[in-house]
Amino acid sequence: MIEVQGLNKFYGDFQALKELDFTINKGEILGLLGPNGAGKTTTMRILTCFLQPTSGTIKVKDYNVIDDPLAIKNMIGYLPESAPLYGEMLVYDYLAYVAAMRGLDGGLKVERILELVKLCGLKEVAHKAIHELSKGYKQRVGLAHAMMGDPEILVLDEPTSGLDPNQIVEIRQLIKDIGKEKTVVFSTHILSEAEATCDRVVIINRGEIVADGATDHLVREFGGGAVVDVMLQHDDASRVSAELGRVAGIERLEEVMGAGEGFVKMEIFSKDDKDIRPALYRVIREQGWDLLDFHRRTETLENVFAQLTREN
Repeated sequence: MIEVQGLNKFYGDFQALKELDFTINKGEILGLLGPNGAGKTTTMRILTCFLQPTSGTIKVKDYNVIDDPLAIKNMIGYLPESAPLYGEMLVYDYLAYVAAMRGLDGGLKVERILELVKLCGLKEVAHKAIHELSKGYKQRVGLAHAMMGDPEILVLDEPTSGLDPNQIVEIRQLIKDIGKEKTVVFSTHILSEAEATCDRVVIINRGEIVADGATDHLVREFGGGAVVDVMLQHDDASRVSAELGRVAGIERLEEVMGAGEGFVKMEIFSKDDKDIRPALYRVIREQGWDLLDFHRRTETLENVFAQLTREN
């Protein structure tokens, strides 16, 4: 449904996007992930025809952002990071104003407003001034605005930014509900949100795509094996590393600083998903060391994200 080809964007001498290539399928919830300044917002602004690319293009169905911006805008509902709301207006009046701009009138306008009030959970605040609302409710009003024209595609830039944990869960569920009927593209740097919501993620770093795929696929592809955390009451990290390093299947050992005097804390990376804890424990028992912490953790999307976007 959406095809990004060779997308580049320069701001003066600074290249914000570098040869982006990816597709978004109809009915998919796609997460654009990346650290601040990675190029997520620039990509979304080009997709929604607010910016033109320096080179390359984005096609939506049979239209492209350079030649057919109005046709594409008619298919897209866009919620920027800071929703452009009129604080002095009542929620219902604001939505009526947006509906009028979208060409809705009469019974059709009222029907659409009431439908969005229900879908976005705005019934309790429909007759309150927008400036009186919490950030979470303001985001809901912004979503209702973006969906007023019943667009095929929703583009949401950091839709949960600044929300408390309960509000994040509510907006996340709302996005999942909307995604049952529409194509949704949203940016975030909250990894748990992407794992819980997205069918697929594209990770961008410094304007380049560094990973593209379902979250579980990326964890398998980039995460490598599991990690065993070990903490011992010991004062010789070198000896601990040498003894534990004899265990078959270990890729590397890293000392974790700050364990305190007389303590050694290690991260032990296995070469694959094989559980090396039994062999490690045998060595620890043979040495007679006092074991304070010993647990295995598998790679997560958060670890993969950190690995792919870590600064050199």
